[in-house]
Amino acid sequence: MSNRVVQGRMVTPESLAEQVEGDSVLEAEPIRDADRDCPDCGGDVISVGYMPSVTEFVTAYKCQECDWAEVDRD
Repeated sequence: MSNRVVQGRMVTPESLAEQVEGDSVLEAEPIRDADRDCPDCGGDVISVGYMPSVTEFVTAYKCQECDWAEVDRD
């Protein structure tokens, strides 16, 4: 199962990617544990890889407890 609870709501890989990106995405990989703690609240961080366009792949990191998010654009 790739769905996770983020800030009290169930999200799919696509909805998590869209939440972090602020726009729709073409495709998203399964959500994974990021093996790191949130720098803001110390909560668990998860990651999702996605394609916001046909020429770009992005990895996003999102805290499951607070609003903190970070995007790594390769």
